[in-house]
Amino acid sequence: MKVYTIGFTQKSAEKFFGLLRSQKIKNLVDIRLNNSSQLAGFAKKNDLIFFLKELCAIEYIYIPELTPTKNILDPYKKGIMSWQEYEDKFMNLMAQRRIECIDKSIIQDGCLLCSEHKPHHCHRRLVVEYLKKSWNSELEIKHLF
Repeated sequence: MKVYTIGFTQKSAEKFFGLLRSQKIKNLVDIRLNNSSQLAGFAKKNDLIFFLKELCAIEYIYIPELTPTKNILDPYKKGIMSWQEYEDKFMNLMAQRRIECIDKSIIQDGCLLCSEHKPHHCHRRLVVEYLKKSWNSELEIKHLF
């Protein structure tokens, strides 16, 4: 099973949609807490749904259970919370939400979307690593950036 991840920041629309088209992605799974911000540009939810369908023949799916809470994200973004503390809190949140129960067919050949350019300090990496461990699977993870 292969799963991709991507962030939209530091990418032009051409680069973003080119990366998606270069892979065999069937679903883009939006895991952003705020997916309708004006700061998202071409990646605002309603625009993204249109662009994905028209440019890439990819379906858009929003799974709020895979997003961090505002109480976890805001202190990290403000520098009040370390990455390690953020990671611990988010991992516990995923366990509480039992995200391993989501339909695997949504994730298979899907691409998790958030805003961060690279996956290193991003919850999309934590989500796919959690699912890989929970599913005891040969989940192949490919980060697009």
